[in-house]
Amino acid sequence: MSADPSDDGELLDAYSRTLTRVAASLAPSVAAVQVTSSGGRSPLGSGSAVALSTDGYLVTSAHVVAGGDGGLLDLADGRRLRFRVRGRDPLSDLAVLVAEHGDLEPARLGDASALRVGQLVVAIGNPLGLAGSVTAGVVSALGRSLPTRSGAQVRVIDDVIQTDAALNPGNSGGALADSAGRVVGINTALAGVGLGLAVPVNTTTERIIGRLVRDGRVRRAHLGVAGMSRPIPPRWAAEIGRHRGLEVVEVIKGSPAESAGLRPGDIIIEVDGRPVESPRDVQRLMVDGPVERFLVIRVLRKGSSHVVTAIPDELAAA
Repeated sequence: MSADPSDDGELLDAYSRTLTRVAASLAPSVAAVQVTSSGGRSPLGSGSAVALSTDGYLVTSAHVVAGGDGGLLDLADGRRLRFRVRGRDPLSDLAVLVAEHGDLEPARLGDASALRVGQLVVAIGNPLGLAGSVTAGVVSALGRSLPTRSGAQVRVIDDVIQTDAALNPGNSGGALADSAGRVVGINTALAGVGLGLAVPVNTTTERIIGRLVRDGRVRRAHLGVAGMSRPIPPRWAAEIGRHRGLEVVEVIKGSPAESAGLRPGDIIIEVDGRPVESPRDVQRLMVDGPVERFLVIRVLRKGSSHVVTAIPDELAAA
């Protein structure tokens, strides 16, 4: 039995209506970015940015503006504005720009934690210098990780969105939106043929963006341990209601962790009362976190529970 061709037509119409609605609502909030030298003549890089507020703040990818501190924005309404970089955070690949005259149309931010694999997403940016380009696809995977580097520091961005919406050079810093036109990701990288990655918009990244707007930088605490997730012995797993912790593999010499008495072989199960199961859990706690204040760390050591206190210092900027 063949399907009624009119059903396909109705589906296509619904799909098209969704895309045109998202494009119409979001395109005015996405700008083309051209990073220039201090004299404003030599181009140093390009990409896209998403307006956050009417008074001139935009978010983009940190690598887009890695080569300079200002440049030009081309808006959908034809205006060209100068911008300066308010702050950048290479370890999240996010940066905040400030347009010189403001008067922007801000995008609505969504929550990437609500995304599902297979969900429709729309990418809006300026690939290959083609302003206001729209591509569509689906969320092809969630929970991906993206390594980033700032000088000698290496960090992993968690919960990166993978999509098959076509992304090309110039899309970086642009918007990945859901079918309601809410920005759920900032496009950051081409992962391979037919695959793109986006930094998720969630409570962690919103906090990072907020710090960049307010302070122009993000402070990260440094504890000084390297570790890996491992199972907790069954007796302790039953008592604390969790099955994994963070085994300390290395304690960096002279670090707050060494001063606190942490040792290789310890299994960290709580930091400041929050459960720890993997390196990512500690990493999240260190973002904009407890610099130069006491942290209470609960560990399992040789079958017994111990509590140590550490005073993290600030991770040095590159």
